[in-house]
Amino acid sequence: MSLVTFLRWTMSRTSGKPVAVHVLQKRALSGADAITALRPFYFAVHPDFFGQHPREREVNENSLKRLNGYLENLQKPGFRSLKPTKLTFYVRETTERKDDILSAGFRSVSFTLNTKDILSTVQDVLRSCSLSMEHMQGLESSADGRPPEAGAAFYRPIRWDKTYYAFTGYRDPEQELEQAKRVEASLSLWLRNNEAEASEKQKSSLPRREELKRLKTELCNRLGLTDVRWQRSWGVTHRCSQLQSLSRFAQQNPESLHNLRGHTLVFTDQSGMNASGHVMLGTMDVHHQWAKLFERLPSYRALRQQTEWLKERISLLLGGVQVIHIERRGPLLTLEEHYRSLSAFHKRLLPRRPALHPRSLQDLALTLESGSWSPYLHELGHFIVPTACETHQLQTVLQSQAQEARRRVKRHEKLEVEERELVRWCQGELALSRLQKEPSLSSQQMMTCCRRLLEERPVQLQGLRLCVSHFYSVLQDGDLCIPWDWKG
Repeated sequence: MSLVTFLRWTMSRTSGKPVAVHVLQKRALSGADAITALRPFYFAVHPDFFGQHPREREVNENSLKRLNGYLENLQKPGFRSLKPTKLTFYVRETTERKDDILSAGFRSVSFTLNTKDILSTVQDVLRSCSLSMEHMQGLESSADGRPPEAGAAFYRPIRWDKTYYAFTGYRDPEQELEQAKRVEASLSLWLRNNEAEASEKQKSSLPRREELKRLKTELCNRLGLTDVRWQRSWGVTHRCSQLQSLSRFAQQNPESLHNLRGHTLVFTDQSGMNASGHVMLGTMDVHHQWAKLFERLPSYRALRQQTEWLKERISLLLGGVQVIHIERRGPLLTLEEHYRSLSAFHKRLLPRRPALHPRSLQDLALTLESGSWSPYLHELGHFIVPTACETHQLQTVLQSQAQEARRRVKRHEKLEVEERELVRWCQGELALSRLQKEPSLSSQQMMTCCRRLLEERPVQLQGLRLCVSHFYSVLQDGDLCIPWDWKG
């Protein structure tokens, strides 16, 4: 969640009430309350505040995605346990702490989450980052369903005079809220204030973009790669350096690379093979670790064959439904993890095989996720199935929701076609260099944004690279990000 979106959400939810009071009125700590309670943390680590420090911005961006995923999993009904999750954040500081503050005004904090509920997770995050927990008073009792003790003072946030913030150097939360509201006052105003910066950055990045294109083509041809991809939104300079590192490795170790032919290469956080069969190169790994990975690729091929066999067996047991894997943003699912999930699910199906007619569901698909909640139908038309679900429950969901699944799949396919046509038209009409969206955006959101852009026709966008997202930002290579629901 971006800073502006988070603030807008907080303001609409609280309707003028103090944030802490709004949280304390809940009897249980929900996911929405967790976001509100983590407000000081978001202000301290949000990537939008690290525009001049791309490496730290990237670390915080990745860690926030993993934290959000952790919180989402805690909210899923019937979850049993989560794997310990190690996170690293760069935390902004306004006071001097010479022992651990970097010259840029932030410090590095690493901690491991191993909590079982949302309240403990929020407290652990705030405590690990040495952030105030005063606004958490009373949450322990409300989360347990117990009312606060009789006579206990009801917590109210302190509102300091403006001179307090000027003297201490602390951030004034009310002032930051006002600044955020002014930033998203209108699309035209934001473009007038940022178009020059984006144009200058885009112009200066053109040589690097050409170098990136040359390096990628050269390596694909030399190593026989199908494609080279990046999991993270690294800048062009960062991507070039990764390809140059691989090129040096190829020159020094040509014998190690024959196993790579025919593969897609993905630069990501760890080395291995993902569930889609793509070779992952960890950007923090040294060349020795890359060499060991390339030597192990034949064994990965054998594991992938076993994985495909398991998918076929599961499909036969479930009326021909296809077992698919959808790549999402965040840590990639490794092939080993995918195989373990498929194997556990297959063993669970065998003793009590569902009574489904063969090939009755062959036009449908499902994805497996760790957990034990009830299976359900995704809005895009595929089923989300936990590996530990009950067989009879799965059969009921598949049979009762099959027609609705087919309807959603057709609707999604139709929307995708309409979206592609509208994006192509919008890019041409507005003379954009490029128009794309964040993966988290739906086709409906993207089309809504494109239609409004065609009505508004902002001239400042001509020749620029535009990314429709949830927030305003000028990226380091000149790409413009605007929220899909921008204000006119």
